[in-house]
Amino acid sequence: MKFSNRIMSMETSPVRKLIPYANGAKAKGKKVYHLNIGQPDIKTPELFFEAVKNFSGDILTYSPSNGIPELIDAMIQYYKNYDIDFSKDEVLIMNGGSEALLFTLMTLLDKGDEIVVPEPFYANYNSMFQVLEINVVPISTKIEDGFHLPSKAEIEKVITPKTKVLLISNPANPTGVTYTKEELDVLAAVAKEKDLFIISDEVYREFVYDGLEYESFASKAKADVKDRVIIIDSVSKRYSACGARIGAVLSKNKDFMAQLYKLCQARLSVPELEQIGSAALYKTPQSYLEEVNEEYKKRRDIVFDALNNMEGVVCRKPEGAFYYIVKLPVDNSEKFVIWLLEEFDIDGETLMMAPAEGFYATPGRGVNEVRIAYALKAEDLIKSMKILEEALKQYPGRVL
Repeated sequence: MKFSNRIMSMETSPVRKLIPYANGAKAKGKKVYHLNIGQPDIKTPELFFEAVKNFSGDILTYSPSNGIPELIDAMIQYYKNYDIDFSKDEVLIMNGGSEALLFTLMTLLDKGDEIVVPEPFYANYNSMFQVLEINVVPISTKIEDGFHLPSKAEIEKVITPKTKVLLISNPANPTGVTYTKEELDVLAAVAKEKDLFIISDEVYREFVYDGLEYESFASKAKADVKDRVIIIDSVSKRYSACGARIGAVLSKNKDFMAQLYKLCQARLSVPELEQIGSAALYKTPQSYLEEVNEEYKKRRDIVFDALNNMEGVVCRKPEGAFYYIVKLPVDNSEKFVIWLLEEFDIDGETLMMAPAEGFYATPGRGVNEVRIAYALKAEDLIKSMKILEEALKQYPGRVL
């Protein structure tokens, strides 16, 4: 039997492809510190569980295809707190940020169209591009520059008549870069001049550090491109509720939203209980978000201080989210991670990271880089960094 060319061309997630090796290590009795995935260990606010427990309906029905009114209203109020106004018909609730982006891409791009994305970028973007047969055109960014964008002229060089969309993650997974107002102005100018849509994935908006001023592409400062801007959002990381699978698309472009709504109707609805719980999450006190932000900043600094003292390691301190892209003195990062899981441990403990090659579209880039998620508690990160430091000394494929 033959499978579709679409699925056969789709690559395995670089974040999860080495899970069998991690399972093998655990089967041997090793403890594995998972730095490969952004699964927060921060406690989900109790409001979510209370709302679900208090559900008193007799029938669990299909919810409206656009989402339940309580959740839409809660998101609208959340944005009002940031001086951003959305109306009810400018919000569509989705099965997580992943469905939000997938449906958006399906609405905007045809087979063979081009999407421009700064690289490295979230690896699951690539899976969506492949299955939809969209051509990704990368904007090259460098670890030495903290992964900030190049000049407007450099960005314009990759725009062609087939380009339909600019996509950014801000703050960015996997680099942690938080784009400046000036960088967003450049992207806005390019979008206007070249007649492009802008998709801004802002699921990490609450995680910006060191007093940096964050600007959303939905802010009033970007009103001149409001009809081009599409915001991807989610409760997953903001409220440590990844398993709820609740996301959203928000846009002032009502024609786009009307077309996107067709896909929402085709998949019927988003689970009602998860929406009820997520609506309650938006009642979480601001102090929760402030405390979580401070906790992640502490974790970021633990990892940075350790990495900065490892010979041959190159990294820059992330400005947001909870990830690093790190260049290691190794011949191949995937081989190194497999070696860590199969052959190395300290007192029965080892670690897992995500090889970074899968976060690039340009062949050959990221071969000796890894993505590190600092979503684990501080003591686990301290242990993980000690394991990494010793492993780099012992790895047979170390590059001097």
